[in-house]
Amino acid sequence: MKMKSKRLVIASTMIAGALFATASASQAARATCVLAGGEATMITQDMAQFMANAALKNSIKGMGATGQGAVKVACNAPSPLTYCKAQQRACK
Repeated sequence: MKMKSKRLVIASTMIAGALFATASASQAARATCVLAGGEATMITQDMAQFMANAALKNSIKGMGATGQGAVKVACNAPSPLTYCKAQQRACK
C-alpha cells in the first residue's frame, strides 16, 4: 500500500471514530429525563391519590423509563369529586 493511501485510511478511520463518538455522546445527551404524570378523579381523596400514583407508574413503565426522585401529588378539594395529579421525573 502506498504511503498516501495509508494516510488516507488512517485519516478516514480517525474521522469515522470522531463522528461515532459524537453520535454516541449526542445519544447519551438525548437519553434525557421528562416529567411524567398520572391523574385520577375519584369520590375520595385516598382513592384519587392511589389511582393517580398507579397511572404515574403505568406511564413511566410504558415509556420504558425509571422514576427518579420523589413523587409529587397535588389534589383539589372535593366538589363533589376529588381530582389528583401525581408527577415524577422519569429517565431512560
